[in-house]
Amino acid sequence: MSPSVEQVARTDTGLASILRVSVARLSRRLRSERHPENELLPVGQLSVLGALFRNGECSVGELAALERVQPPSMTRTVNCLEEGGYVVRRPHETDRRQVVIALSQRGEETLAADRRRRDAWLAQRLRELTPEERQVLRQAAPLIERLAHA
Repeated sequence: MSPSVEQVARTDTGLASILRVSVARLSRRLRSERHPENELLPVGQLSVLGALFRNGECSVGELAALERVQPPSMTRTVNCLEEGGYVVRRPHETDRRQVVIALSQRGEETLAADRRRRDAWLAQRLRELTPEERQVLRQAAPLIERLAHA
């Protein structure tokens, strides 16, 4: 008989393994809940829309750093998003040599619809947990967020 999750998670290494697998599975499950209209938009492009929502207007270089990709890759992604009407390019307010990328109305609406659908799915799953289990997740959420940004 294999050890339980609780037994494996007793060590830091075991906890790391359990969290890695669990977070990856949850991430895949949430990706499968994408809004039907957004299924043609690759996850990487949707991630860039989210970065623009969280950080506001950014240069291609800033977006590349936020998304941990090379600037030429981000340029291609931004070009696709611009062609689809999800983002717009604007001159930088103080340095006219630079261009910043901003969410368009379509980009904002697309991101909002996608988030509503995924949040609804996750909220339903959370309602299936006990109040105590939800409290544990409330306490863990900030820690998981910190790990994600380390």
